Amino acid sequence: MDLSFLRALYDRPGPFASVYLDMRRTEAPRAVDVCRHVRCKELADQGAPPKTVEAVERVVRDEKEQRESGCLAVFASGGEVVHSVLLDGPPRAESARYAPLPHVIPLLEQRGEPVSRVVAVVNRLGAEISCVTADGTRWGLKVSPEVESPVHKPKGGERLSQARSQRAAEDTWRANAKKVAQFVERSAAACGAEVVVVAGDVRARGAVLEYLSEPVLALTVESERSCGRGLDADVADAVTARRAERIRAAVERFDEQIMKGRRAVDGLGAVVGALRNAQVATLLVEERVDARTPVWTGPRCTDLATSPGELHAMGVAEPVADRADAALVRALAGTDGELLLIASYGWRAGNGLGALLRYA
Repeated sequence: MDLSFLRALYDRPGPFASVYLDMRRTEAPRAVDVCRHVRCKELADQGAPPKTVEAVERVVRDEKEQRESGCLAVFASGGEVVHSVLLDGPPRAESARYAPLPHVIPLLEQRGEPVSRVVAVVNRLGAEISCVTADGTRWGLKVSPEVESPVHKPKGGERLSQARSQRAAEDTWRANAKKVAQFVERSAAACGAEVVVVAGDVRARGAVLEYLSEPVLALTVESERSCGRGLDADVADAVTARRAERIRAAVERFDEQIMKGRRAVDGLGAVVGALRNAQVATLLVEERVDARTPVWTGPRCTDLATSPGELHAMGVAEPVADRADAALVRALAGTDGELLLIASYGWRAGNGLGALLRYA
């Protein structure tokens, strides 16, 4: 997971208010208002200044007036909202936290490991193509027919004429399929697709697949659906499978490097040391890992240690303690590392933490 979108958040000095709120419509019209008051009271009880609490309240009120769906994550500091985003689905747990660093792990869990993708719903005339990049940017396009007719094969008439008409229809399908395949290839390249879903008419799908290149075919799965929840479910399954494949590959690399004693470390102390030296290419964190063990931090993203004495020795005058996951993610984002949240792949690492290194 690319964490570059968090850098602007870390450019601000703390402490931070971090709030996760369920914005879905419910049978109780005032449910969101009640939750907002509860979360804001929690912030105030933890020492958040009134202006910061008010800034959070304004964002929640504005979001409620515009739309009510999903999980709202809000981060505020110094009386201003620094970052807010509405994510699909309810939050895994509502929470409010006021601490030196923003509490971003619930946001990253809710956001999920991004997978860039192209979805092409095809028919015998053309296609509708939608694209999602790794950073969540979306766009779509419609592919018009290269040849508009004939599309349907005749079912009766003189045999020779019927055969000629059938060949003409098949030629139309192939011409349109070739054009669609070209647009699928271009879209896959434009969004760096890791998954391509070709859906819709069975004959049109088969024709399009014949014209796709081997590299794109290797990323492609088919769906019989053309729209609605069925298609959404098929796309979600393809994305989930690709995400799991990526995580398995990273875990295999980690296990291999650990066994060789080379470019991998595990355990809190070793990971903290590698992040401090900007060595970490990929941080692997077991989901639901208990990351409440404090890590000490300083002004710079790489100012982190497992004890305040270490930071004092590095010249940090006033080390501040916060949750390990908050400190590790800040350091990772500031050193251009990637994050992988590991669910259950038989992976075992000290403290549920591991890192693939740029250099040993």
